[in-house]
Amino acid sequence: MSERRKKRYHILEKLKLPFLLTAILLVSAGVFYVFLRENLLQSYQRMGTSATRLYTSDVETEMNAYTALMRYGTESIDVHVQDGETSEEIRGWISKYCERLQRIFGENAIDPYVVYQGDILAANPWEGDESYSYQDTEWYQKALSSDGEVIFTDVYVDAIYRRPVITMAQKCQNSDTVFAFDIFPENIQFHHERAELSPNDSIYICDRKGRLIYADTAMHGTGEEVQQYVNRLCEGIRTGELEAYDAYVTDLEGSRRGVYYDEMNTGWLVIITVPFESILAQLNRFVALFGLVMLVGIVSLVLFTLRNLRMDYEVERTGETIRALSNSYYALYRINYEDDTYEMIKGSDYVRSHLPLKGSYPELLKVAGAVIEPAAFREFRESFSSESIRNLVSNDIRDFGGDFQRLFGDEYRWVNVRVLFDEMLSSDEAVLSFREVEQEKRGQLQERKLLEDALASSRQSEKSKQAFFNNMSHDMRTPLNAILGLSDLLLQNAGDEEKVRSYVERISYSSRQLLDLVNDILEMSRLQRGKVVLNNQSFDLRECVCSCADSFRLQAEAEKKQLRIICGLRDTHVMGDAGRMGQILNNLLSNAFKFTSEGDSVTVEVRQLGDQERTQYQIVVRDTGMGMSQEFLPHLFEPYARETRFSSRQINGTGLGMPIVKSLVTQMSGQIYVDSRLGEGTAFTLTIPFLVAKDEEGEAGKMEEKRVLFNRLSLEGRKILLAEDNLLNMEIATEILKMNGLELLQAWNGAEAVEIFRASAPFEIDAILMDMQMPVMDGCEAARRIRALNRPDAGRVPIVAVTANAFAEDIAATTAAGMDAHISKPIDFEALCKTLAELVGRTGEPVN
Repeated sequence: MSERRKKRYHILEKLKLPFLLTAILLVSAGVFYVFLRENLLQSYQRMGTSATRLYTSDVETEMNAYTALMRYGTESIDVHVQDGETSEEIRGWISKYCERLQRIFGENAIDPYVVYQGDILAANPWEGDESYSYQDTEWYQKALSSDGEVIFTDVYVDAIYRRPVITMAQKCQNSDTVFAFDIFPENIQFHHERAELSPNDSIYICDRKGRLIYADTAMHGTGEEVQQYVNRLCEGIRTGELEAYDAYVTDLEGSRRGVYYDEMNTGWLVIITVPFESILAQLNRFVALFGLVMLVGIVSLVLFTLRNLRMDYEVERTGETIRALSNSYYALYRINYEDDTYEMIKGSDYVRSHLPLKGSYPELLKVAGAVIEPAAFREFRESFSSESIRNLVSNDIRDFGGDFQRLFGDEYRWVNVRVLFDEMLSSDEAVLSFREVEQEKRGQLQERKLLEDALASSRQSEKSKQAFFNNMSHDMRTPLNAILGLSDLLLQNAGDEEKVRSYVERISYSSRQLLDLVNDILEMSRLQRGKVVLNNQSFDLRECVCSCADSFRLQAEAEKKQLRIICGLRDTHVMGDAGRMGQILNNLLSNAFKFTSEGDSVTVEVRQLGDQERTQYQIVVRDTGMGMSQEFLPHLFEPYARETRFSSRQINGTGLGMPIVKSLVTQMSGQIYVDSRLGEGTAFTLTIPFLVAKDEEGEAGKMEEKRVLFNRLSLEGRKILLAEDNLLNMEIATEILKMNGLELLQAWNGAEAVEIFRASAPFEIDAILMDMQMPVMDGCEAARRIRALNRPDAGRVPIVAVTANAFAEDIAATTAAGMDAHISKPIDFEALCKTLAELVGRTGEPVN
């Protein structure tokens, strides 16, 4: 017998007895497992049956309470009938009795009513009870044929409420008058806590025909799927298939469940199902623990037997690993810094040709100096001398080194040198290692060059920014200096009409110059945020909106939905990207039609905010469809995000429409705001700045049209609440508005504006002009509080933001706060008056 076969036979002899004992333990454990499993299932059958009886007792107790109240009510009605009371008197008694029942069982738990002289008398008259044929109903026929006994029906869908109900009824003793309760199954209450069962257990109550009365289950499935599942349970109960303690049924999620049930006096079934996984959980944990112990024992035995072989194998592998690691270094030396000697573990070709494997460490440094770059050798010799290595070890510096260039043949390449020491080495020894790092070093140098370039670029950017601010400061100070100087001259020459006119004209010119500068700064800010190339050309915004909406009219007619377009534009021709605008509208309208149903409406409203050369346009796409949950709204503009909503039809889409809309609106310097409620609908509000495209030939006609419109929409006699914290702005606005025939109420902050409006009579104030930034309370918060007041004009009074905040996000904020329009400072009072006239006229009162 060979040595290898002898060794194998010896190992098998050692393992024979432990393996035999292990097999006996495994067989015993299997028998014990079967015994425990049967006992657990039998015990759970008893517990489950007992639990169903408790719930049966709860339901029967509640039914008995209903029966007692039914008998009392029937006897009372019988007395009223015998006394000859009218239908209205009996109806009044029913109303009082219904109030008592609601105090006992809660609101809408029971709906009592009486069939008296061919009419149905109820506490709350039903809609459609005139056409309701009660004579054909099961409850009425059973009540008449039950000789005064209380009867219960099975679950059915009520013809009036369209909800599942159970009807109990009783015929009066001395007449054919029938008293009935409609009991809604969802209001059935249990006196025993649901906590007595685990969260994965399910409770079902079904009538004699198997129709579901009550369900409390963690399973996921539609009502029809759960009903089919309960039908299978009832069929198994009636055929006896589920009587055995180990009988089970497979639920909708594919899990096995034990079934325990009890039958009520009414023939209803109370069913409890418990997952086998829960029943056998402790047993399975025991089996897992036992198996783990056995596995640990067997593994320990095998490991102990193979330990010696493994040690030899590990020694060999350790040697291979060390050799693989040493290949990363082209030279390794063990340095004894006390004896000042070295031992060459691995050396370079040059050192091996000049030095022996062991020798003097200073001699090694001297030979190495012949190939180290001259500029680095002196520092190398000082840093890696025996004295330096001794200091490193005493300071517990375990890893020390650096990079230098070494001569390989006729070229210098980068090398890394490290001094390493560890407790595994002798107390006076360390390892000196050399590794070539040419590629790594070049990468580091490139990264450093990139960082230096980035720093230089950052500094240049900072200089450019500083130059920009310097130029802006200079450009702004020039018109400001003119305005201040001319204002002083105006005060000094107030009596000279010619000079006053000249000063005012130059002040106006300087003011517009300053405004143009501010507008240029705002435009620069918008351009810096852009990431796509927009093809800005003159186009008709009204035609663009109508054309895009018209493409959905056939779909609206086919799906029986309403599509409305409201366009309130003064300047329809604007400079912009019509294609991108159409893409935004198409996405929003497609989304609106996708999530609306038959009979819903989709509305597109376009408004112009302001009347300047560059003005804001607001587009609102509103639908009355499904709406979105508040939890989903923060994720609306994330790619591939989809709202999970209940619907009778499949909703298709990639989930990229809203992110595309958000990106395009952002690149067009606009803002998008969404307001949505589940079951109520969704409104997307876009606020986008456009440059009005001037028509030089029709300019005179347009100015005349504006003048006629302004004269027609007079505001004389209207009362306006003006909220402004700046004294000068308040004075200017008050004087000019009074010149136009308006009556002014002044508020110096948002809180004061809210109080003035609250104290006024309903509809006394025709409009509110609100500054955004004010002390105590800002304009947006004031607008929200005014809209929240409990008075009829709080939601209708026009609120106009009059502020220096001219960014699209500021307009979006005022819209979200409930404001109707936005006028930027410096105020164009002609545009302000026109806006007020339009808004006041829209509230329902004619404008004088």
